[in-house]
Amino acid sequence: MKKIFMYLIVPAWVAILLTSCVKERIYDNRSHWLSQERGDVVYSSNACGYYAVETMYGYTIIRNLDGLRTYEGDVLYGNFGSGGNRDFYNHTADVVTRGNVMEYDLTYNEALDALDYYCPVSRANGFRMMQSATSQSKIKRTTALVKP
Repeated sequence: MKKIFMYLIVPAWVAILLTSCVKERIYDNRSHWLSQERGDVVYSSNACGYYAVETMYGYTIIRNLDGLRTYEGDVLYGNFGSGGNRDFYNHTADVVTRGNVMEYDLTYNEALDALDYYCPVSRANGFRMMQSATSQSKIKRTTALVKP
């Protein structure tokens, strides 16, 4: 009976020890984040998990993936120029948040249409998106061709 009890205790302790180890992501490299593209959050709503970010290339629609709330006026740093899941540094809240870039390099009116599509609940409330003085004069993003 003691052997059976001992053979059950040792694997249980090993299992507890191995499952309690968690890889922690430490983002203390602010110089890396601050060298990325900057964007200002111009639309965020409790009713919808999407927010709009204005960059110097246009507007980007991002779906929030980690549940951290992003507010209008927050300053984000990261890669806003292509679609997909990625991390963004919220400089205002000093946290790293995860999001999925749904659409990028949009004009103001295209961003409003995209928010209408992704957040139909917000449309009923008559949402408004902040518009900066430079919202109509955005730089075109250029991509260099890669030679095979």
